Amino acid sequence: MKMVADWKYKWRSHQSKPRIFILKLGVSVIMATLMFRLLFSRSIHVPQVAQTGIIFLENIVAAQSLDISDEQDVEQCDLFRGNWIPNPSGPLYTNESCPFIESHQNCMKNGRPDTGYLYWRWSPRGCDLPRFNPKRFLELMRNKTWALIGDSISRNHVQSILCSLSKIERAVEVYHDKDYKSRRWFFPSFNFSVSVIWSPFLAEAAIFEDINGVSSSEIELHLDRLDKNWTQQFDGLDYVMFSSGQWFAKTAVYLKNNTILGCHYCPKRNLTELGFGFAYKEILRTVFNHIISSKHKGTVFFRTSTPDHFENGQWFTGGKCDRKEPARDGGFELSDVNRVLREVELQEFEKVSAQAADKGVKLELFDVNPLSLLRPDGHPGPYRFFQPFSDGKHGTGINDCLHWCLPGPIDSWNDLLMEMVMRG
Repeated sequence: MKMVADWKYKWRSHQSKPRIFILKLGVSVIMATLMFRLLFSRSIHVPQVAQTGIIFLENIVAAQSLDISDEQDVEQCDLFRGNWIPNPSGPLYTNESCPFIESHQNCMKNGRPDTGYLYWRWSPRGCDLPRFNPKRFLELMRNKTWALIGDSISRNHVQSILCSLSKIERAVEVYHDKDYKSRRWFFPSFNFSVSVIWSPFLAEAAIFEDINGVSSSEIELHLDRLDKNWTQQFDGLDYVMFSSGQWFAKTAVYLKNNTILGCHYCPKRNLTELGFGFAYKEILRTVFNHIISSKHKGTVFFRTSTPDHFENGQWFTGGKCDRKEPARDGGFELSDVNRVLREVELQEFEKVSAQAADKGVKLELFDVNPLSLLRPDGHPGPYRFFQPFSDGKHGTGINDCLHWCLPGPIDSWNDLLMEMVMRG
């Protein structure tokens, strides 16, 4: 009974001092909340970063107690996974301000009426990607040499680079081959040179076709002999970007040790059908082996092949690409050809990357395939040719759904390229 009486006395005492009680209770709740949030943030966000290896922006805001540095964020961000977002400021140049655009990619001059495709930029998930800064890039490249080695997509890309840099200084052409396929430009104020080296297979090949891709005979491709157009220059280059892919889908006869092994799609020849994936794998292995065993001391980027966006046909069968905006993620699938090319590229790069690291070779994957797949709106289409619908014309029958309009989506590759150069 005494215990009950004491309890009742204490309760009455508290009742007589409600303000003090409420104040103490409030302080207790606040302290408990702070302790809970501290424990919660540590128990949730640290495992998330550790498991995924990626720090998303919303987690950075919520987990301020982690004190994650900008450098860690940059290292963990995958530049090639993200979305295309609106870019009201538009491209760095126009078709009128840049003299380096070839006619087949000059979509605006050729009469393309829509302009919406110009107002998007690539945004990686989990980090900010600054826009290409031509002045800063040229400063970084002072006394350096660049070469893009591959097919017409490499030529397409080098034109984009030259156009973007022309805001600061217009390059001077100092070399071209007889067909103007391999060329070199020079920026005098920075002692910086940029080359495009025509080598669509990266290996030695005899090619018999015209500018529109019409072939008079099968390509003769040597799987074990790399193209001297680039191998003789390779060791002296500071930065190199290799690429290939689309040409391997063409009809070709394959040779090794000057002996025919078989072919790809040669029904008129009594040869073994080996498939283009076989040839692509053989040549990429030879290219990568050359890179890691060479005396080259610079940085090498391997650019994955870019997908085409033909719908309802192909190059010579009425295929078109008349979309006006980017596709949603998953809204456009790789064709069978592009899927084979990508599988070979990723498999062979993964095999060589560990060897490159062991030997101190700077070999990086420039994986523009996923982000390019989302831009079916960025191709010349019928505007590969000048005013294809003027004066009652109904187009040429050929739509270019492989190369990129300039300016266009390919300019975002320069944002990525500069970021990778900055990362070292």
